[in-house]
Amino acid sequence: MTPPATLTPTIADNDAIDRASQCLLVGGLVAFPTETVYGLGADATSDQAVARIFEAKGRPQFNPLISHVSGVEMAGQLGELSGLALKLAHAFWPGPLTLVVLRAPNCPVSLLASAGLDTIAIRMPNHPVAQALIGRVQRPLAAPSANPSGRVSPTTAQHVTEGLDGRIDMVLDGGPCTVGLESTVVSVVSDQVRLLRPGTITREQLEAVCSVVEDTNGAAIEAPGMLASHYAPNASVRLNVSAPADNEALLGFGPDLPQHDGPVANLSPTADLVEAAANLFAKLRQLDATSPHGIAVMPIPTDGIGEAINDRLKRAAAPKT
Repeated sequence: MTPPATLTPTIADNDAIDRASQCLLVGGLVAFPTETVYGLGADATSDQAVARIFEAKGRPQFNPLISHVSGVEMAGQLGELSGLALKLAHAFWPGPLTLVVLRAPNCPVSLLASAGLDTIAIRMPNHPVAQALIGRVQRPLAAPSANPSGRVSPTTAQHVTEGLDGRIDMVLDGGPCTVGLESTVVSVVSDQVRLLRPGTITREQLEAVCSVVEDTNGAAIEAPGMLASHYAPNASVRLNVSAPADNEALLGFGPDLPQHDGPVANLSPTADLVEAAANLFAKLRQLDATSPHGIAVMPIPTDGIGEAINDRLKRAAAPKT
């Protein structure tokens, strides 16, 4: 299958979803909206289709992919869902929570999607287009963020075309993503819950369901989004800045921004962390287009969803490898 030279998003109506499902069933790549970010979907049971994801994104093959499912029944065909995993699934699915569990003995998902690990990452997205697409295909969809590896994640269909034009087959346009940050990822293995990647389902929400959430030590890549440098714009990023340099753009937060003559974008004028999370990647892209010299980021609170926002910003600011 040869991707089109010019990628034009298609409004995600029933006809487009039908065509997208047929594309996926023959090994194609389709970008589609979820509540978190746009995902680059492929048939997770096809080695060749999954390999195309890594090729299109330029993604390291040691970085595993999330398999998106229609619900707990499909998830149970892919991974071993303990009572604790089921408790979390029932509490937060559909929604922005990914469970990393042991692969089921007859798991149909390509081993390439698990990056050689004995675990698998599974999520049930809370978006009507994503759910309709999985329902039509009747197979799990491997779907990392639909952007070149390590770059700022896409929250609109236009963001997808800017990064992957000529590399993939179709983009379903379902409007801007409402959450705007990738899912929270937790490992549920051996009756231990470990937070591998913070997200908009917060540590406090998880602990209300499963009592103890241990942090990962960060030594191994167990799930998507754990690379030190990730979500990065082309411009350098400087964190916790109170006074931006003259040649920097300013990514602000809250009502009181420092005086600055350069480009400015505000994640949330009212200091609302939910609004800031939804705006993060779009605002980074906006400033990246106007300031090649660098982006200065004001301090963001670390409580609640702020933990996830700061995680993404820390990885965006890390030295690029």
